[in-house]
Amino acid sequence: MDLVVKKVDFLRELQMFQGIVERKNTIPILANVLLTAEKKGIQLLATDLEVALESHCEASVSKPGTTTIPAKKTYEIVKALPNADIRIRDDKGSIKLSADRFESRIQTLPKEDFPKIPSPSGKGSASLPSETLRKMIAKTQFAITSDDTRYFLNGALFVLEVDQMSLVATDGHRLALVSAKREKGKEKKGDTAKAILPKKTLGELKTLLGIGDGDEDGKKNKKKPEIKVEYEQGENHLFFKVGTRVLTSRMIDAQFPSYERVIPKNNDKTIEFERDRLTSAVKRVALMSNERSRAIKLQMQNGTVEITSNSPDLGDAREELSVDYSGDTVEVCFNAHYLLDFLGEAETSGVQLEFKDETNQAVMKPVGVDDYDYTYVIMPMRV
Repeated sequence: MDLVVKKVDFLRELQMFQGIVERKNTIPILANVLLTAEKKGIQLLATDLEVALESHCEASVSKPGTTTIPAKKTYEIVKALPNADIRIRDDKGSIKLSADRFESRIQTLPKEDFPKIPSPSGKGSASLPSETLRKMIAKTQFAITSDDTRYFLNGALFVLEVDQMSLVATDGHRLALVSAKREKGKEKKGDTAKAILPKKTLGELKTLLGIGDGDEDGKKNKKKPEIKVEYEQGENHLFFKVGTRVLTSRMIDAQFPSYERVIPKNNDKTIEFERDRLTSAVKRVALMSNERSRAIKLQMQNGTVEITSNSPDLGDAREELSVDYSGDTVEVCFNAHYLLDFLGEAETSGVQLEFKDETNQAVMKPVGVDDYDYTYVIMPMRV
């Protein structure tokens, strides 16, 4: 193997693999990236056996070959190099990486040890809007449970219909559901595909979909063309093709709860808030909440909502918001972090709280959204 690659191109691809590779080193080869040099460039592949990422990079290849390189250390070295062309070549069980006046010899592992990764068949794939999908992940992934014993909740349910897609996540205390339209696919009307996407897969996919948000100086581009994501659901794996990159993931083989039953239908009281005003008030009041429960109380009464918290060790806090409400007085207790998770992703200037009493699920929604439906169900706390 002998090739020359631009630092900026190689670094960009190596950075993508940092969240994929296995760092616990239970299986040493999983800390490495499989690098294959061909005439048309180089192909990079990494996996932790649950999630895999394949990408391509332009390079001038004078001698094709395949090896495996340590993902983290190679990334650190390339990042520290000056902005110059990088030469990589074989050297008896290692590679020599050089740029400008720098040279390093990096130990490799046998390419035969690298696991085989399934490939998409190319049949029955669906085209998904990338920016919409990225927003859907952001609005739901925080609600995925961190409890490893509840395997069926360690991911989000992806529901694909002929002209709509939905993503739903829950940890048993709150539920986030977002649905958005998509261009009609080849599927027949009434066909529905469902799969539970692991939490790590969602994180890596969100990162993948976010590439290109800024220019080389890190500034936000005013407008970028919508990239289509080619999605395919196999027997045990899911495939997301984004440009020249392919993210492969195992599905969670479990039954997701019947989330439709969790969404209340008889909440008869509604209050609309200014999102920024509510967010600031909750943050301030939560500073004096119990550090374990993070409980804050919302007292809804004629024309006002009073937000309070108290902790035996710290003291208490309160803040009052003026609202358009004339219903019965109701006191509801919520986890402040759960409220802030939703408020941080709602985007709109106004949000709506629908509730019935202090014991039944409440629902929060953004106000004035046309291109997607976002429903956040949150259980009251008993303190």
